[in-house]
Amino acid sequence: MMTERPWLAHYPSNVEHELQKLPFDHLPGLVTAASAQWGKKTAFTQVMPNGMNGSLSYQQIESLSDDFASYLREELGLAQGDRVAVQMPNCLAYPIVAFGIVKAGCVLVNTNPLYTASEMVHQFSDSGATTLVVIDMFADRLPEVLAKTQIKNVVTVRISEYFSPVVHGVIRLVQKVWSRSLPKITVEHTPFKTAIAQGRKKANPASAKKYLQGVGPDSLAALQYTGGTTGVSKGAMLSHGNLISNTMQLLSFVGNHIRPGVEVVITALPLYHIFAFTVNLLAFYQRGGRNLLLPSPRPPSNLKRAFENYKVTWLTGVNTLFNALMNERWFSDSPPKHLRYSAAGGMALQASVSERWRAMTGTPIVEGYGLTETSPALAFNPFGGLNKDGTIGIPVPSTDIQLFNEAGKPVAVGEPGELVAKGPQVMLGYWNKEAETKAAMAGGWFRTGDIAQMDSDGYFTIVDRKKDMILVSGFNVYPNEVEEQIAAVPGVLEVGVVGVPDDKSGESVRAYVVATAPAPSTETILAQCREHLSAYKVPRSIVFVDELPKSPIGKILRRQLRDQALAAPTTTKGA
Repeated sequence: MMTERPWLAHYPSNVEHELQKLPFDHLPGLVTAASAQWGKKTAFTQVMPNGMNGSLSYQQIESLSDDFASYLREELGLAQGDRVAVQMPNCLAYPIVAFGIVKAGCVLVNTNPLYTASEMVHQFSDSGATTLVVIDMFADRLPEVLAKTQIKNVVTVRISEYFSPVVHGVIRLVQKVWSRSLPKITVEHTPFKTAIAQGRKKANPASAKKYLQGVGPDSLAALQYTGGTTGVSKGAMLSHGNLISNTMQLLSFVGNHIRPGVEVVITALPLYHIFAFTVNLLAFYQRGGRNLLLPSPRPPSNLKRAFENYKVTWLTGVNTLFNALMNERWFSDSPPKHLRYSAAGGMALQASVSERWRAMTGTPIVEGYGLTETSPALAFNPFGGLNKDGTIGIPVPSTDIQLFNEAGKPVAVGEPGELVAKGPQVMLGYWNKEAETKAAMAGGWFRTGDIAQMDSDGYFTIVDRKKDMILVSGFNVYPNEVEEQIAAVPGVLEVGVVGVPDDKSGESVRAYVVATAPAPSTETILAQCREHLSAYKVPRSIVFVDELPKSPIGKILRRQLRDQALAAPTTTKGA
């Protein structure tokens, strides 16, 4: 087993190889310390697509989250360890609720607000959540859901909470009359402002201390459900120590490239997703940044006013978001003047996207890698060090990564193998799933299911998801490699590659392409592939589509593409 860490030679000089003792025992300690340090500074500004906005300071977030913690414990009577589901997009209420839940000693259960009723039932039932905080726009699903779950308490949130009264009124009027996006709420519920007022009335500093008695680094903080892109979603048990460790790992690695009290970061990715939760919500909060909260990044024009009205210095995103922005005329004609860095994760960053971004904005996209189960970051390209485009960089402090073959043995440098990891950010296990936990944590290493390669410097490159690998006549084809070539063709906006059954070769490669006008021809795409790929990797069919299925953060869902291919024959153009 490999014990050396070749990547340590490429750590910036100010980055320690191992994390020191964590500065906080739990997340409330981190939140309260940051709130005290940054005080009246603006912590969050919610920016609507039309530019309407509202803001809260660090002091206000601290006070309001204390009130919400009091509401959960004193008004609702919740106990330490009780699960509270949160189902809302990026908005000012989100940090209040998330911080309030952990201050109450309860467990946060992040839930996608776009979930269907059956998906809600699965997650609420599996987690055993008894309280739900939900955006009122989607409350029409509740009658169908509540009866099948243990949810007893419902708190409803408005998208314009903490906006000025006039702006709040305009937004509510538009929702009611113009977009008709406010369904009648037919279940018993408590409006968010009422919950805050009730909590403030019963708030008691002595009681608040008791909420966290016995809560430490190993205590459960959040049930973060996997995306379900490879099957039924499972609840990754993330402890206070997991989340604080990963926050400190990232801040140590980034150093003063996130300048204390200075940065303005666009948070377009949903905070309920682990990437934005740790990087935007926790790390930038601890460092005194200003989060610009966008309720939805789609369409990409929703980001226009945020870029125009604020001096944005950081952007976190995924490949599809960066690509989409560069295809917006307003963005390409006037790239952001104050942007310093962008951080990419969630899916592979294509070289063509990275190169265009650097040319257009004059700034880099620094790629990293992680999973829900690892809080999420395992590796990142070092800031201020050797940044290798096309790689996920090197392991963050106190993290070991190895690559195993099918027999569970380490592979040689340059050879592909399944990426396995150890570190303080790795989850406690899957909620109520002992067999799945054992399988994922075999031998003490977390098995990611991703195939990667390591070079002699210790930099890792993700080849692909193990389950996405296509087997053509016994040869392995990794979709990322094919997608990279097709994405480089002018006129290709997005591409997803999957394997489909083939009588002759077992499987064949199919590419689903979203194109701009004028669209590239099938022959142009195939010529690019033939020039750069072995013959067995060249798609046998190209399918032009209007859009690709995506996860909430914009990750292309290959599993859904495969399901579509199997469900019905598709008109294709062959190689």
